[in-house]
Amino acid sequence: MLTVDIRLVLVFAAVVVLPQPPLLVPELATGAADETAELRAACDAAAVRLAAVTPDWVAVGADARGRRTVSPGAAGSFLGFGVDVRVALDTAAPAQPADPRLPLPLLIAGWVAARTGAPVRIRGELVAPDADPGDCAALGAALADAAAGAVPVGLLVVGDGATTHTEKAPGYLDERAGEFDAAVAEALAAADADGLLRLDPGLATELGAIGRAPWQVLAGATRSGAWRGELLYSSAPFGVAYHVAVWMPA
Repeated sequence: MLTVDIRLVLVFAAVVVLPQPPLLVPELATGAADETAELRAACDAAAVRLAAVTPDWVAVGADARGRRTVSPGAAGSFLGFGVDVRVALDTAAPAQPADPRLPLPLLIAGWVAARTGAPVRIRGELVAPDADPGDCAALGAALADAAAGAVPVGLLVVGDGATTHTEKAPGYLDERAGEFDAAVAEALAAADADGLLRLDPGLATELGAIGRAPWQVLAGATRSGAWRGELLYSSAPFGVAYHVAVWMPA
């Protein structure tokens, strides 16, 4: 009898990769709305595509408080970044009190989900920024196994690239940033999980690339299937690299 590894079939229905600059939010982009318009449009387009596939998302991001799961009932606000823009991880749920400690990647996840206009329900999965690549890959594989079922689940991966692309960047200029983010962009465009796993965690830390750990969770979640990638945006408008990508099953 022919047997098939079910993990090759029943994995995430689609994957979207987004950055996490608060300046994505127009209310926070005072004086920079034009500079972020192209990035915002790419994020919107990617999120709409994910919402068209499934309303059930798992959002992966990095946070200094380390590994934990955040339920879809959570809500938060960008007040800590200057404006009280409320978001919820369940866009169709009644308004909930804002958790002032809801991490930035989940704030971005809830914000972009609301902009799709679709009912979206998000579970947050957070990792430490310095998480070991092997641990990230193992978490991704576990998330993929949990997503294997009759109900399609989308994966939203949130994080920035190097913060050191120019002298005015938050991390100042590091000549290694260009090569690092070129490798990220190439891997995202090619849906190359192994390429993401090859990212050096020590270098990523030195460059301020907080997306490294979430991208390696993505790698672990997608290594068991065939994917095609599309890079919608990759640039460093403020000296920080932002990548937007969509992966679909091949």
